Amino acid sequence: MQLWLAVVLAAGVLTAPAGVPPVTAPDVGRQAEFAAAAREYGVPESVLLAVGYLESRWDTNGGRPSTAGGYGPMHLVDAFPDDVRAHGEGIIGDALGDPRGDESRPMSATVTEALSRSALRESAAAPPRTTLPEAGRLIGVEPARLRTDPAANIRAGAALLASYQQRPSAEPADWHGAVARYAGTDDPVASRAFADEVFSVMREGAERRTDDGHLVRLAPVSDLPPAGEDPAPPAGTQPGAATPPASPQPSPSASPADPQNPQDPQDEQAEAGLDGWPDAEAGLLAGADADALWETTPKVQSAQAECPSSLTCEWMPAAHKRFGKKKNRDYGNHDHLARKRSVDYIVIHDTEGTYQGIPSLVRNPKYVSWHYTIRSRDGHVAQHVPTNDIAWHAGNWDVNTRSIGIEHEGYLAKGGAWYTEAMYRSSARLVKYLAAKHDIPLNRAHILGHDNVPGTTPQTVAGMHEDPGPYWDWEHYFELMDKPFKAAKDGESVVIRPSYASHRPRFTGCVAAKPAQACPAHGASTVWLHKSPSHTAPLVTDLGKHPGKPSTYSVYDHSARASTGQRYAVAARQGDWTAIWYLGQKAWFHNPASNPTAIPAKGPMVTPLSGEVKVYGRAYPEKSAYKSAAYQPLTPLKYKIAPGQTYTVGDTVTGSYYAANAYSPSKHVTTTGKTRYHQIQLGHRVMFVMAKDVRLID
Repeated sequence: MQLWLAVVLAAGVLTAPAGVPPVTAPDVGRQAEFAAAAREYGVPESVLLAVGYLESRWDTNGGRPSTAGGYGPMHLVDAFPDDVRAHGEGIIGDALGDPRGDESRPMSATVTEALSRSALRESAAAPPRTTLPEAGRLIGVEPARLRTDPAANIRAGAALLASYQQRPSAEPADWHGAVARYAGTDDPVASRAFADEVFSVMREGAERRTDDGHLVRLAPVSDLPPAGEDPAPPAGTQPGAATPPASPQPSPSASPADPQNPQDPQDEQAEAGLDGWPDAEAGLLAGADADALWETTPKVQSAQAECPSSLTCEWMPAAHKRFGKKKNRDYGNHDHLARKRSVDYIVIHDTEGTYQGIPSLVRNPKYVSWHYTIRSRDGHVAQHVPTNDIAWHAGNWDVNTRSIGIEHEGYLAKGGAWYTEAMYRSSARLVKYLAAKHDIPLNRAHILGHDNVPGTTPQTVAGMHEDPGPYWDWEHYFELMDKPFKAAKDGESVVIRPSYASHRPRFTGCVAAKPAQACPAHGASTVWLHKSPSHTAPLVTDLGKHPGKPSTYSVYDHSARASTGQRYAVAARQGDWTAIWYLGQKAWFHNPASNPTAIPAKGPMVTPLSGEVKVYGRAYPEKSAYKSAAYQPLTPLKYKIAPGQTYTVGDTVTGSYYAANAYSPSKHVTTTGKTRYHQIQLGHRVMFVMAKDVRLID
């Protein structure tokens, strides 16, 4: 602890050290709490507000932890709740089902689930670096109070931030090093990136009403050094100290093992277990990077990672190795391409696990893969698979071949109840960059949640994933990408857009042991869909997800929900209610003019030419197009579109199939047909209809 801060703490008064002027603030409310804490511990109010905004947007979240285990406006991190970190109970991310989604080369769910449980056990043995207990000691307050008392949380955060500062200063620019330490990571590059983003918040300013009703404002700070310049050396370093040099990194465009060269000896290792893992799972972990099971080594910025210059990214390569006896087919965990890939989608996931388990999983050839992971507490980005390569993440091979997958540390509903602003901002910046690079439209027809990806066949629909779920703030996410959802004049369709902060629909199922128990009230991005215009009316049904059964209010059941940013065709209106065409039926949601949950929109739509129209989960070519690859049957889903119904169109594509059944991309085959498909918003998930079966309405 710095001597000047010790004097302040010992005095127990609300006077700042010499040279730090008092800050004027309102007498009551969250703004006053920040002002008082800033005065008490000698932290410039703009710095304290900016750190709080980047961590929590100044919200309390009802005393519940973030997806990184942080509490309150200052995101003080504590050990994660036992029900989340319990050994052997959880499965990380995309382990459920078949993430590859290709019947021609299915993955074993037994293998991926076992690997996921093992990684959770390992990460549980090494909990994240905590800050809440130390912050509590600094101000003499019990940890439990810091989780639920916003004023105490802000005071503790200010004391913790001040303890990292080398010397007192009223100049915000002098606090860059202390803010970097507040990030709570041992990685100096990630710490600096966090501090840079806090300073960006100060330059921009911010104003919003918190989740418990307080209006808070951070005025833009104009006298900060330009972005990219080091305002001050990191705390604990000498001025002029050199930045550590970047260590050599493999190019993301190159394979860890050249497919044209003889197989690396390590790829033919015996299927022996790794020390310390259960015997039943040891064989599954053969080929994994044992040193990556739990890493604390600081990373440096990788020039090879595909990221915007304004975002610090790490290159943490996924495995691309052979294993087992079928040397050409037994490989993982992604596919290289020998040509340029066309990318149509970016798929947003959550990990359903902690960041600590990611390195061991992504480096195991027997597991699945995705392109990027974003850490919750500081927004740190790691890239695993080059965007020109195919990762196995979406559970639909057609979507995999045409998408980039981004995992976000966190849980749909279990334990962590909210995502940090640091993660939202990093993700939005990354997605905006990737969309520009790959010419992907920034709309909800192309920026999908995993819960918007269609099942491939009737058998796989029920098992498709539901992340990131209703608590992902799509409206804020698109605002950060400078693509807010705006109303169109005289629109004939609607875009769902409830107010996230005030819209708190009913959900159940947040506690696994009590699935019928109501979830805590929380902002959400979805509206419930009913069979008739009444809150007491039954929810619409989903014959693909729940054959013969009703939909539920479970947070994990999206079968009767529409999500922010999704565009639907209007079927009817009655009073405060609007009906949309949804899964072959009219679906009603509450949409009063005084507090609308949707806005008018324009765009192409389709309606059947005659008779019922079949719906597909993949846009595959016709049988006659296959010359060098095995034919992939065109299997329709259970859904059908009846005459008179209308659905919005998000894209139009030509059917194609990429056969990747071999380790070397030289053996892969692309089949392109003549069949044209319209991508439509059929339900909560996008699906496809053949263009020949429908009439396009511009």
